[in-house]
Amino acid sequence: MKIRRDLSGDELVQALCRNWNYHIIHQEGSHVVLETEEPTHQRLVVPAHRTLRIGTLVAIIRAVADHKQVERQVIVKSL
Repeated sequence: MKIRRDLSGDELVQALCRNWNYHIIHQEGSHVVLETEEPTHQRLVVPAHRTLRIGTLVAIIRAVADHKQVERQVIVKSL
């Protein structure tokens, strides 16, 4: 699984909203709070930084994949 290392927080937010039915609740400083109701309720906090650290990105991808019950590679391909 190859993950883009130059992905920004804003790009990740847009991809999650477009492809995985998340929507923006609000932003506090440099952190965007996302929420989904499918299949159940989940909230995510995504840092709106120019480039996300790889550990942060992997943790967010893991949380989305576990919640949506899909493989992590499916999430990565949609970014």
